[in-house]
Amino acid sequence: MANGIVAALFICPAAGEPMQHVAAVEAIAGAGLKGDRYATGQGSFNKGRQGQRQVTLINSHFFVGNGFSYPESRRNIVTTGIELMWLIGREFRVGEALLRGVKYCDPCMRPNKLSGNAESFQDLFHDAGGLIAEIFERGLIRTNDAVVPPEKGY
Repeated sequence: MANGIVAALFICPAAGEPMQHVAAVEAIAGAGLKGDRYATGQGSFNKGRQGQRQVTLINSHFFVGNGFSYPESRRNIVTTGIELMWLIGREFRVGEALLRGVKYCDPCMRPNKLSGNAESFQDLFHDAGGLIAEIFERGLIRTNDAVVPPEKGY
């Protein structure tokens, strides 16, 4: 399995606020990305439960021709060149950080509600919602960093 690449990074300080594009971000073990709503337990899907949902990833190729932009997806890390579903239950590196794939990230209607995009995110991203992951080792993640899968098991 080849390495993937971080195509884009996003954080959002509080639930419902616009996603902010960043060139680099610190991954905090057991919490999330520094400055992101998930790291402080302020996300729509982890309100009051810090560490419950830490970081989300999605493949860039699912955006081609569907009318959604990366930040409208509400995902933290946009990747290219790697199948994220193969990372469920496995540890992998993104930049300097060590993550573990937890589960598939079901697409919902929240991206529509917050972006005003008339296309149905839930329908367009059916079976393509991305990955929820947890952070095991802190480290810096930058745009263009490698997403490195485990060496065994593929």
